[in-house]
Order: sequence, then C-alpha cells, then structure tokens
Amino acid sequence: MSTVVTTKKGKIRGCAENGCLVFKGIPYAKPPVGELRWREPQVTENWEGVYEAVRFSGKAVQGEQNVGFYGREFYADPAYDVEISEDCLYLNIWTPEDAVGEDAKAGLPVAFWIHGGAFMSGYGSEQEFDGAAYAKRGVILVTINYRLNVYGFLAHPWLDEESGRGISGNYGILDQIAALQWVSDHIAAFGGDPDNITIFGQSAGAMSVQTLLSSELTGNRIAKAILQSGGSYRVGVHRDMPLREAEEYGERFVELTGAKDLAGLRAMSTQELEKPLGQMMAEAFTSGKGLFFVPNIDGHVLKQGYNATIEEKKLKHIPYLLGSTKNDIMVTKEQLAAGEKGTLYEGCMAFSHKMEELWAEPSHVYYFSRQMPGDEEGAFHSAELWYVFGTVKRCWRPLTEADVQLSERMLDYWTNFMKKGDPNGDGLPQWRECSAADPFVMEFDV
Repeated sequence: MSTVVTTKKGKIRGCAENGCLVFKGIPYAKPPVGELRWREPQVTENWEGVYEAVRFSGKAVQGEQNVGFYGREFYADPAYDVEISEDCLYLNIWTPEDAVGEDAKAGLPVAFWIHGGAFMSGYGSEQEFDGAAYAKRGVILVTINYRLNVYGFLAHPWLDEESGRGISGNYGILDQIAALQWVSDHIAAFGGDPDNITIFGQSAGAMSVQTLLSSELTGNRIAKAILQSGGSYRVGVHRDMPLREAEEYGERFVELTGAKDLAGLRAMSTQELEKPLGQMMAEAFTSGKGLFFVPNIDGHVLKQGYNATIEEKKLKHIPYLLGSTKNDIMVTKEQLAAGEKGTLYEGCMAFSHKMEELWAEPSHVYYFSRQMPGDEEGAFHSAELWYVFGTVKRCWRPLTEADVQLSERMLDYWTNFMKKGDPNGDGLPQWRECSAADPFVMEFDV
C-alpha cells in the first residue's frame, strides 16, 4: 500500500488511519499573510521532494471556541484542537486505501465539505468531521479551511482601489473557490473523479455552498450539492449584502483600529485587530443587525442576490439535497407547539418547489428530529453533524446503538446522492423528492 501520491504540484505523503488514507494539511493557496492579507488567494508554487501531509494545519484566526454550548459539544477535546494562524489555506483528503497506487480504483465520487461557524469560526478538522465512513463507502472526502471574520470578509474603499476591479471582501469565498479549483485539478491523483464533485456544508457552510452555486467563478466544477441548515429560497438565512453596505461595516472597523492607511492596517498583528473586531461584533448585535462579515454582491463573486439568481435560472442546474433540524436556529418553542417547523424548514420546501417550477426537478428534503440526550437542546442547529460524518462515538452524549444505526442510514443516503444524484439505494426506505403534489420530507430520528 502506497501512502504517496504524485500531483501536478509534486509528491504528497499521507498516512493510513481507520482503514483509509488521510492527507492532512495540503496547501491549496499561498499563506495569506503580510502583503497577501486581504487579497485574492494566490496559486502555490510546485515543490521538490515529498510534501509530508501527516498533520492538520492551523485554523483561521478566530475567537476562543471552547466556551458555551458549542464549546462543550464540538471543541472540548484538546486532541482535536489545532493552532490559530493566518497561514490557514489548507485542505484535508480521506480516500480509500485501494484508490492510490498502481492498481488503484479511479473515478471515485468526491465530497467537498465547507464548515459552518457564522463566517466567524470553525475549521476543517474539528472533532465531528472525519472521512473514514465516506472512504468505506467509496467516496473521497475533502474538508477545507478558509479565511473568516475580518480576514475573510473585510470590504473597504482602500481595498477596492487596490483590487483592480473596484471591489473588496469575499476573500473567504474566493478561498473556497480556490480550494475547489485545486480539488478539480488534482483529485484524480487520489482516485477521485473531478467531474463528480458534490459540495456540501452546514449553516454558514451551507450559505457558502449556495454562494458557490450562485457564482459564475465556479464554472462547471460542481456536480451536486447538499445544503444543511442554510440553503433556501425566499425564506431563510441568506442576506443580500450590497458591496457598499459591506464597505460601511469595513469603514467602521478600520476607524476602530485607528489605522491611517492600508499599509498600517496590514502591519497590525492579529492581537491588535482582535479588540476592534470584538467592538464591531458588540455594536452589530446590540443594534440587531446580526452577521456583518458575510459574502457581498460585488459583481464578481456574486453578480446579484440569491433569490434573483434562482429566479433567473442562474443557479447551477444540478441535483440538490437539503434540510434542517427540529430545534434549528429561528425555530421557537411556540412555533413547534403550534405545529410549525420554522424558517429554515420553510426555506428548504420553497427551494425544492422552485426547482420543480424551473426545471421540473424537485429536490430531496430532510428534517432531523432526533432529540439529543444529555440536555434539553433537542435536535439543535448542527446536531446532525455527528451522524453525517459517522462520529457519534466521539460525542460526549449518551448516544445509543440506535444512534449508530441512524448515522449509518444517513451516511448511506448522503453517499448514494454523491455517487448518482439520488440518495436511494438497496435496503433503505424510499426517499421521494419534495414536489408540490407530494411534499415528501424524509425525517431522521432513532
């Protein structure tokens, strides 16, 4: 068994773990530091020798994660923590052992995961993420890091002037696009089919997925998409942020830093930028404006708003699978008591029905309702991640064998969809598309 692959960039060595090969911390762009801070990601140089991809890279600059509810849920185990660094543009690949080498199986479907975290936090090697269950099912999993918060989404007239396009912000989305391009160019060396890439993500990751689906910059590199608690049409979490509004947030941030010019702003350390970022967040949430470092409509990454993109048939015409959780964000106890399922659920239904209206191709829609044991949070926003990645045994909660079986079933559906655009397969309950005449939604519970 070989743990070395030869790509167009050079040789890469991975390691054998849990019945598959894992390649950790592969650079897909140059470190966005110094003069490359707040610039589009730059293509890496080829290398000599063998690149040792045997440890996960640092995560993008972000606040402390091991606090509060999500700190306990996903970030309490130090074994999965990594350093914080502006040098964060790396990806990880899990592939079957027999997908690499002289007698390798080629043309495997590829799953490209974009983590959530409100565009403020998160990373591709979190405790709940793992690709062994995908490799076992003949699917290659890729997870990525991308720039977050002010490093990934700062828009400002100084940056507009420098860009050559009169635009700024969206660096985190451009990172995702660069990672997708890298996978498209190199995944064949790992046994993958560059023409069969499914992009999927949750929360801000799902919002990112819909952004990539709405962008002309991704071309025809996306074959299918899964949107978990973040995909929608008309009703949902997407926000059409004009460039000028994004610049206004950026101008306020720069004012708080005290920087006199772009050179001075770039010269500031991450520690110096931490306080003004905290002040910006406090101001935004106090005023009720919510997230402000998000993708903006710049005429380059995004030509228009999310709903308009769908209505004008400019969203990728591909198979879709999407859904939400019972106790998701924007779902109140009063709504549940009244039999309502919340904004994200309604947005998924509307999305599927719009796909049917446009192309006579409704989507597959799910509803994750497992009441998670251990506290009163229920099927909270992100709860399904343990199941979708086959990592329920890493979870602190008193999960049961029934949870393991639920995870196996969801993984079968997800990977079937990644293979052929249809989640159905032998031994699985039939998952019908969600049409206007038959608004079927697959419910996931133990």
